[in-house]
Amino acid sequence: MRQLYFLLPGTDGKFACGGLWAELKILDLTKRVCRADVVTYRQREDGKLFLDDLLKEKNLDDVIFIMSWGFDVPQLAAKLKQYNSVYHAHSAGYKFSLPSRIPIITVSRNTMGYWGQKAPNSLIYYIPNQISEQFQNLNLDRDIDVLVQTRKSSEYLIGELIPALQKLCHVFIVDSYVEDLAGLFNRTKIYLYDSAEYWIQQGVSEGFGLQPMEGLACGCVVFSSVNGGLSDYLDPGFNCYKIAGYSKEYDLQRILNKLESWTPLALSPEFFQEYRSENITRRLKVILAEINYFFDHKMYQPSNIKKPTKIRVAKLRIQSKFSKLRNKYFR
Repeated sequence: MRQLYFLLPGTDGKFACGGLWAELKILDLTKRVCRADVVTYRQREDGKLFLDDLLKEKNLDDVIFIMSWGFDVPQLAAKLKQYNSVYHAHSAGYKFSLPSRIPIITVSRNTMGYWGQKAPNSLIYYIPNQISEQFQNLNLDRDIDVLVQTRKSSEYLIGELIPALQKLCHVFIVDSYVEDLAGLFNRTKIYLYDSAEYWIQQGVSEGFGLQPMEGLACGCVVFSSVNGGLSDYLDPGFNCYKIAGYSKEYDLQRILNKLESWTPLALSPEFFQEYRSENITRRLKVILAEINYFFDHKMYQPSNIKKPTKIRVAKLRIQSKFSKLRNKYFR
């Protein structure tokens, strides 16, 4: 099993975000399967390898580079052309393409579908982000009626719905990093999450959307958008409610109704098993074994499946139209 190097621009300061934490979590789980470590490529950090230094080594056939920072992937893929590399895809929609020599591991089925269409000749796998065991219902008294985080929230949520709710119930607004998010969810009755507008502005998709799932695991009633990776697990009417539904008044009515008759959401533990460490580790063992086998094969066999280029797609469309006309007039 080759050693894995997880490529990150940096691990602190301006690079701190949900995508970084998710990548570091999967790194820790990967260490249960094979040797794995962080390699930074934008800023040097004490105690960590730096990509430019590492590439000075002569033989790197026994390592695999894991790329994940979407905006940097085209440059990294070109830089690592002669090496074994994998794209760990969170969000979709970055508008770059990848050669079939680079396997793709996606964090959601939504992103897997995107790459399945965009890269039909690539190896594609699915490993969801991890939900930590700390996220569970502790059956505590809940003093927060409605919880919302300002980051990624829509203008409607922050500017219209929240001010209206503040007049009617206890709303807790988070605008900074929370040390104990599981504890905060266990104090909360209803959690609001509306990221569709944010990701439209970014031009890419919600990769996974971990917070609504963490809220569900802690027993919160969740009102959420269902864009991107959220559609993997959110099921409006069954395990959540769709937010920004038609009118502010309708949202208010539904939220207040749930508060009046509130009981903690009780999804079965099996619902979360797909996202717990045991299942992710099991999937890693299978997928990394396949990827290692692929890189063994790639050493002596070039790719020979025709790519769906624009010219080839145009040719196939012409052939299809000609075939329809022939069947219509000459059968």
